[in-house]
Order: sequence, then structure tokens, then C-alpha cells
Amino acid sequence: MTLDARSPARVFLSQQPWFASLDGGMRQTLIDAMLMQRAGRGELLIRRGTPVDAWWAVLSGMAKLQTEGPDGRVSAFLGVLAGDWFGEGTVLNGGLWRYDVVALRDTTLIGLPLPHFQTLYRTSLPFNHHLIQRLNLRLGQAMTAIEVGRLRSPEERVAQYLTMFCGSGVRKITLSQEDLGHLAGLSRQTTNRVLKAFEANGWISLEFSRVDVLQPEALETLLNDRG
Repeated sequence: MTLDARSPARVFLSQQPWFASLDGGMRQTLIDAMLMQRAGRGELLIRRGTPVDAWWAVLSGMAKLQTEGPDGRVSAFLGVLAGDWFGEGTVLNGGLWRYDVVALRDTTLIGLPLPHFQTLYRTSLPFNHHLIQRLNLRLGQAMTAIEVGRLRSPEERVAQYLTMFCGSGVRKITLSQEDLGHLAGLSRQTTNRVLKAFEANGWISLEFSRVDVLQPEALETLLNDRG
């Protein structure tokens, strides 16, 4: 579905650091070409194994990237907030998506079609600078995920993901305990126990399918004090 030039896509693109460097004709071409995809909570936005046709960002809502093992167990490894791109490494490599993208709430994706992505990759230095920054961010997140999975306690795992959301400017996190557990690599029961302990400390408050972070500095201290 192609977006009308008067849609929020124009606002979204104008906020991208590389967009202003393009000439007026190219900016309008991208606005006209951008794609949109919507899904309700729990629905698939992108299915693993489908061809890469665009570089996608979350326009509104929230999504998670996940894989499913042969035993049916789901492993979610990244939550993507509104305003954030994902999958740049996959788009650069081409081929097929290696994971599912699932809406964590009613979510709209905005996509830069692959041919336009490739044109910008070949011709725009600011666009390439942005890609390098994105890839560096993903590398840091991957290293953090490895550390969290191998070395940290359940409390530290949950704190790590809550502080990641806070670092993106989000303190009211609409996310089920099951989904947070998937991201942290924990069962729902363990996640619930940790969150209840955090709430008893006054660090967070819990509502239905929402975590409000009240004291992000306490979560950061928990992570920094690990001996």
C-alpha cells in the first residue's frame, strides 16, 4: 500500500538525519514510494522466510523480533519501539527474513522499498553514515543480549530490558509479562516474581499489560553494582 504524501510518513521521513541531505525530487520520490503495513496485537507483521522487500520501521505501536525452535519454544531477542528501524543487516544481505516480526500492540510499519534503499546505499553518504550507526547499535545490543543470557541473574535481565526502553524515552511500557519474559529469556512466572519485587521496592508500578518505571536510576544501579 503506497502512502499519501499528506500522511504521517512525511513527518517520519523529515525526522530522519539523512533525509534533508537529499534533493527535493528524491525526497518526494521516497514519500510517494513508502509502504505501510498494519497488524493487531499478537499478529504477524513479517513472516520468517519471506523475501526482503523493504527496510522497515515502526511508525506507531511496538513490535518484537522472534524465532521459534523445533520444539515450539519462542525466543524474542529485540523489542522495537515507534520511530525505530530494524533489520538493516538483513536488508543489506538480501534474500529472506530470518525471523518473525510480531505486533506487541496495534502496530503500523513504514517501509523504504528495497530498490530505493539500494539507491541510497550506493549514492548517499549521510544515509550510509546512518546505517553504520544503526549497525553499531545492533552490535552493542547483541553483545548485551549475550551477556544477559550467560552471566546475569533474572533480576538483572529484566532490569536490562526495562532500562533499554527508558533509554529510548519510554517509561510507561505497554508490554505483557509473557512478552517481557521472552525478551529477557525467562518464564512468565520468573518475570512476574522479579517485577513484583521491583514493585515492592518502589522502582516500578504494575498495571494490566503495562509496566511504569518510576525509578530508572535504581534499575541502573542494580546493573552497575554487579560484582
